[in-house]
Amino acid sequence: MKVVNLKQAILQAWKERWSDYQWAINMKKFFPKGATWDILNLAEALLEQAMIGPSPNPLILSYLKYAISSQMVSYSSVLTAISKFDDFSRDLCVQALLDIMDMFCDRLSCHGKAEECIGLCRALLSALHWLLRCTAASAEQLRVGLEAGTPAAAEKQLAMCLQRLEKTLSSTKNRALLHIAKLEEASSWTAIEHCLLKLGDILAGLSSPQLRSQAEQCGTLIRSIPTMLSVHSEQLHKTGFPTVHAVVLLEGTMNLTGETQPLVEQLMMVKRMQHIPTPLFVLEIWKACFVGLIESPEGTGELKWTAFTFLKIPQVLVKLKKYSHGDKDFTEDVNSAFEFLLKLTPLLDKADQRCNCDCTSFLLQECSKQGLLSEASMNNLMAKRKADREHAPQLKSDENANIQPNPGLILRAEPTVTNILKTMDADHSKSPEGLLGVLGHMLSGKSLDLLLAAAAATGKLKSFARKFINLNEFTTHGSEESTKAASVRALLFDISFLMLCHVAQTYGSEVILSESSTGTEVFFFETWMQTCMPEEGKILNPDHPCFRPDSTKVESLVALLNNSSEMKLVQMKWHEACLSISAAILEILNAWENGVLAFESIQKITDNIKGKVCSLAVCAVAWLVAHVRMLGLDEREKSLQMIRQLAGPLYSENTLQFYNERVVIMSSILEHMCADVLQQTATQIKFPSTGMDTMPYWNLLPPKRPIKEVLTDIFAKVLERGWVDSRSIHIFDTLLHMGGVYWFCNNLIKELLKETRKEHTLRAVELLYSIFCLDMQQVTLVLLGHILPGLLTDSSKWHSLMDPPGTALAKLAVWCALSSYSSHKGQASSRQKKRHREDIEDYISLFPLDDMQPSKLMRLLSSNEEDANILSSPRHSPGKRSTPDG
Repeated sequence: MKVVNLKQAILQAWKERWSDYQWAINMKKFFPKGATWDILNLAEALLEQAMIGPSPNPLILSYLKYAISSQMVSYSSVLTAISKFDDFSRDLCVQALLDIMDMFCDRLSCHGKAEECIGLCRALLSALHWLLRCTAASAEQLRVGLEAGTPAAAEKQLAMCLQRLEKTLSSTKNRALLHIAKLEEASSWTAIEHCLLKLGDILAGLSSPQLRSQAEQCGTLIRSIPTMLSVHSEQLHKTGFPTVHAVVLLEGTMNLTGETQPLVEQLMMVKRMQHIPTPLFVLEIWKACFVGLIESPEGTGELKWTAFTFLKIPQVLVKLKKYSHGDKDFTEDVNSAFEFLLKLTPLLDKADQRCNCDCTSFLLQECSKQGLLSEASMNNLMAKRKADREHAPQLKSDENANIQPNPGLILRAEPTVTNILKTMDADHSKSPEGLLGVLGHMLSGKSLDLLLAAAAATGKLKSFARKFINLNEFTTHGSEESTKAASVRALLFDISFLMLCHVAQTYGSEVILSESSTGTEVFFFETWMQTCMPEEGKILNPDHPCFRPDSTKVESLVALLNNSSEMKLVQMKWHEACLSISAAILEILNAWENGVLAFESIQKITDNIKGKVCSLAVCAVAWLVAHVRMLGLDEREKSLQMIRQLAGPLYSENTLQFYNERVVIMSSILEHMCADVLQQTATQIKFPSTGMDTMPYWNLLPPKRPIKEVLTDIFAKVLERGWVDSRSIHIFDTLLHMGGVYWFCNNLIKELLKETRKEHTLRAVELLYSIFCLDMQQVTLVLLGHILPGLLTDSSKWHSLMDPPGTALAKLAVWCALSSYSSHKGQASSRQKKRHREDIEDYISLFPLDDMQPSKLMRLLSSNEEDANILSSPRHSPGKRSTPDG
């Protein structure tokens, strides 16, 4: 009787032309709570009424689609109803059923008891059998159509069938459900195997290799189902709290120079949002540090990570201590975190092997020094680690036994930085030779990179750079001076110039630039770096006025380079030479190309340029890089040849002091400068072995692959692993630069909405939040302003917002919004400043800079302003919850 009433209700809706949501409301009125829609066979009743004629009834089909999207009916009841349709000659009806399957066949799930889960497996098996029968019927129609000369319609339907088969079977989860159904219903599986054989025979006669290949692939997937349990499948590895891990990795890899307070606030935000206990929170920070140390590339990258782990993170923990309710509680939590860490013996052994020392011991001593551990706890933990290390494999080999470990060097470099800053404050004119001796020691071996890493991790790098800018400016003018004084001045100019270039390339140009304020004198190096120095993402115009100084100075420089046996030093204005060298090189290039100068003359000129001060060669190559970009393929040879000549060292006894050390830094600077243009021109230049970092994260994207594929592939790997590694962070950052914020965010959200298992969606949210930290505020603007409204206002996308991915997306949106709101008044990190802001008006309206303005975001999130403000306060009442759970 109820089925009759159900049919009457459907027919009434059709006659009165109810919209889909009106139909749903009225159906709930007609049928009060009690029996579920599956018991009433709603899906079957709707399909029966929709498929009465030769073509499907679109209005009744819209009711079924609405019922699926709003979860009125289960997937199993829809699949069962579809599998009962067997009139495959009605093409339009078959295509409509295939479209309905397409809504959910790759995201099957069910709620309720075990019987309902088994019911879904059986329904999927029935649907697979139906799809195979439908494919066989379409293939038969195509064969007949080919004979009659009208194959188009049948070919389209066959392609649709194979596409749905492939989509259904490509999901490992779906194949697992089919495996369960096979064990439950052996006879139905036998019918599928017979159907597969029949289909193979029919398709063998088809001429389309694409369709045959697709069908063979589907057949292979079906035949693999019975052996699924014998194949090892990668499990989703659970690793503590991947968001904390990724935030720490991101900061250590890309933002060593950043202030500690924003990192502290971000970590506290994550801790509160994810309700992480303090010991496990601190443990995750240490784990990320050790993983970063192990993964870090040799050279500067390793020194940066060492400084981050042993200098910056203890300072971060000191600030985190202020957020806890008692000093004693926090020290106990830090002690517990170290107790947990000591159990991760393979991780610690690997780090010790990499750093050639007992890393944990250094870390414990530093934490004790900062008041994060009591002396008794430190001694106890050190004793435990010492006992563990005795059972570890031999950590010191003969070849590295004499190498001093980086952690010890970094910890010793930190007070040295303070001493150097004091030395640099002295009057340079009184003892330039003494200052030159200090700088000479800084250039030896890896001393410079050690000092820079220690300065960066302790927030002193900007001050360090400012001192060297002042020194460089001091050396630009020489009054009456002796030959010795002139050579000392030339060396001080050169060393300070090279150091500043190296700092800009290693830590970002924003470290060098002074805060803009009226009346502040702009120094030579700042001007040169902003207008003439090639950087990632900065294209220079070789015809810019900055490269075209006073012609008389250019002429005298060309004459000096061409006629003299070597560069003069006395009363040389080095800053003018650096600004004039670009125009001089253009003159020399033109003379060479027109046959006025021979190659031997060019060699003499380039030897003169790099013979005394390496900074002239750096300025020359900076212009040549910009120049080569503008030339045609057949015009580049001489410019590139000149870069080769300038890149190599000069083998002469008549060079100034510390020449070899200066050449090492120059080669590193030139390699970074030329990397882009050499890749674009497919040219190779062999730079001298520098012993320094060789751009480890350069050119990570695979060639000839669409960037969307790269993005989905790398995210799938990260999700499978359960954590983000340093290399993946750099790939994500490159893709974000390349594709833009909207493209990046939109495609990652699509990946999230594909997930159907609750634990996978939760893990995806944690990882996406940490990936979005690459540029959280811009991503939040795009997410709240474009992507979410697009999903919520387009009814065709509503099905993708069902649980669990829908809830996961809501959680992610709230997390991003809270993070952006709490940090919008703070300073953007150096990595975010590099990206151009196109939507600054939207940004200000969503996050007003004036606290008195009404905030769009906070109206969206909550009517309670206080809850949001708690996030920026270190201490809050224990009874009040800081953030919503999301």
